[in-house]
Amino acid sequence: MGKNKSIIVVGGGIVGLSTAYFLHKEGHEVTVLDKSDITSGASFVNAGYLTPSHIIPLASPGMISKGIRYMFNSSSPFYMKPRWDVDFLKWAWYFKKSSTQVKVDDAMPVIRDINLISRELYEGMKASGDLGNFHLENKGLLMVYQTEKARDHELEVMEKAVTLGLEGRHLDKNELQKIEPNVKINAEGAILYECDRHTTPPQIMKNMLKYLEANGVVIKRGEEVLNFIATEGTISQVETNAGNYTADEVVFAAGSWTSELSKKLRLQLPLQGGKGYRINMESHTGITMPAILMEAKMAVTPMEGFTRFAGTMEFSGINNTIRKERVNAIARGAERYYEGLKISEEDKRNAQCGLRPVTPDGLPYIGRPKRYGNLIIATGHAMMGWSLGPATGKFVTELVSGKKPSMDLGPFDPDRKF
Repeated sequence: MGKNKSIIVVGGGIVGLSTAYFLHKEGHEVTVLDKSDITSGASFVNAGYLTPSHIIPLASPGMISKGIRYMFNSSSPFYMKPRWDVDFLKWAWYFKKSSTQVKVDDAMPVIRDINLISRELYEGMKASGDLGNFHLENKGLLMVYQTEKARDHELEVMEKAVTLGLEGRHLDKNELQKIEPNVKINAEGAILYECDRHTTPPQIMKNMLKYLEANGVVIKRGEEVLNFIATEGTISQVETNAGNYTADEVVFAAGSWTSELSKKLRLQLPLQGGKGYRINMESHTGITMPAILMEAKMAVTPMEGFTRFAGTMEFSGINNTIRKERVNAIARGAERYYEGLKISEEDKRNAQCGLRPVTPDGLPYIGRPKRYGNLIIATGHAMMGWSLGPATGKFVTELVSGKKPSMDLGPFDPDRKF
């Protein structure tokens, strides 16, 4: 057990704020630095799922050939923008090397375990009342299919999930209609994962910020980290555009930007920002069940006050450019599955995007790189950042406090070779 320490957390997304929350609970003194005003980004625009069922990492067999096939179609669900960028090419090579069945089989129980720990922590945060009465619903998640090919693929995944102790079952067309009675779904059936939950991310982010600031955690908005002073494997100062900070420990939880931060310390952290988009529809849709529309590769979530349609994975570098063709593809996809649904031009114009940090093997980086004794990396959660934020915050806190982590962090080693 270590003494109470001063910690700087770089990044105010769900991972950074969850880290600040658990560090504060443990009695540490925490400052969060974020270059934005913490009102947008991946933590605000995601589908809001807690998904133990998503046991297959993004780096799985066939993904790179899909990416190459999609490369010249900027409205495809998985889009890699062709570009000459050494970091991206290196990452793509590591991703290809990681996309083997053996690696996927090894990753599945690890993804399940971190998800179940995180789901329990969300439920604990709700029960504590710290974040007010936030939306956390226990309806499961539908994987809705229109074709036999998608059905057969997901039945295979479900079999693996059930073997790992997760609850899933197949629904035919009639059972699907019964579970979602107020909308006519144009689909052949679905797999229902009862282990999953859904939430309203902007609400939780707002409540989390309010709780942290009311309880002595310092949140610095609009402060960009420019550099570090480090000697003999210890970071002694963090330099921002507004001043210098010293702390016992530094946590990198800056999502897709963590790779750039790491370069300032001569650390190689293969990471790419995978852009996702969301459309919010405030008018009544009748949708009550969260669903992944399999062929359209997109998510639908009934949130508090609106229905969210989210999707796509776009590798085009770090930017916030909203590509209209991708937003339109999400709207068209939703309208293909829900008869009579019409997403307005205004809702499409108000679409937002966020960058999810993707590692080459689809597992996050959580842990201390060997080179620095007082640095912890916490990023790279790909499409599961929302789901895994609390578990990551808890693990970081255990490392800071010198406690045995709640699970083996070996698979998340930031120094791992690809």
